[in-house]
Amino acid sequence: MRKPTRQGVLDAAKSIAAILPPTPLLPVDIGSVRAFVKAESLQPVGAFKIRGGWWRLSNLSKEERTRGVVAVSSGNHAQGVAWAARQLGIDAAIVMPRNAPKVKLEATRALGAEIVLYERPGEDRDEVAAREVEARGATLVHAFGDPWVIEGQGSAGIEIAEKLGRAPSRLIVCCGGGGLAAGLALACPDSAIHVVEPHGWDTVGQALAAGKIVRVGDNPPSTICDALQPDATKPINLEVLKNRAEPGVTVTDEEVRAAQRFAFSKLNLVVEPGGAAALAAALAGKVPVDKDTVIMVTGGNTDADSFAETIASG
Repeated sequence: MRKPTRQGVLDAAKSIAAILPPTPLLPVDIGSVRAFVKAESLQPVGAFKIRGGWWRLSNLSKEERTRGVVAVSSGNHAQGVAWAARQLGIDAAIVMPRNAPKVKLEATRALGAEIVLYERPGEDRDEVAAREVEARGATLVHAFGDPWVIEGQGSAGIEIAEKLGRAPSRLIVCCGGGGLAAGLALACPDSAIHVVEPHGWDTVGQALAAGKIVRVGDNPPSTICDALQPDATKPINLEVLKNRAEPGVTVTDEEVRAAQRFAFSKLNLVVEPGGAAALAAALAGKVPVDKDTVIMVTGGNTDADSFAETIASG
């Protein structure tokens, strides 16, 4: 498999800058330190996944474009791929869990993608996707284990360095499968990378510690971070992150809810649970923060009722 490169990240950043404005870098006070939040929740699809979706699909050959794409996602990657597919005139089928947030299912349909539902838990989403790829002759656009997707996500790091005028000292990153973390590691080779995962779903953190792929355990705990629940990372992500990322940390549902309330009251941002994980770790003191730290707020696609309940519970 082709490996993602920093040059690929730079090329992706140039391509993305031609179609999308940079998302803002907002100052934020974490205790006595003023750091920064990268507000990827303000992307047109409400999440950073638009970056990887665009870069992957724009690199398809003419023949590949005619056969369409298949993606697997609980919602944010789905919308990123669907948005890019609509812009480029490519058919897209998205394999999504039946229990994905309604707002994400509806938004993906609204972008013109076909949705293929599967049961979570109960069905293997990768097997469902493999059947669809074979039946359609389509290209699989993996949510994190794809070199172009990794490079596209890394374009956020190029924007950060340009806005700061220097490399960030550290990047605190919400982590599902490690696509964004790997992309940022390539984009900002001198910055520390801190991956943050939900409690009980820290497959990337465990893989970094073990030096090999680690799958989520049997009967993992429930989490409100629906966007951060892959069964395991992929070798391509681990290869980039090993000897590069700091030890992983985990956050609880209550820490995530507190971060959602903080983002709403202090930054005027609507942030979904998975998109608030990195901010949760910073607020809880689980990762170091200094004046050159950038915290990734990665998505804002949350159901209105659940978000209102979270805000009211504070």
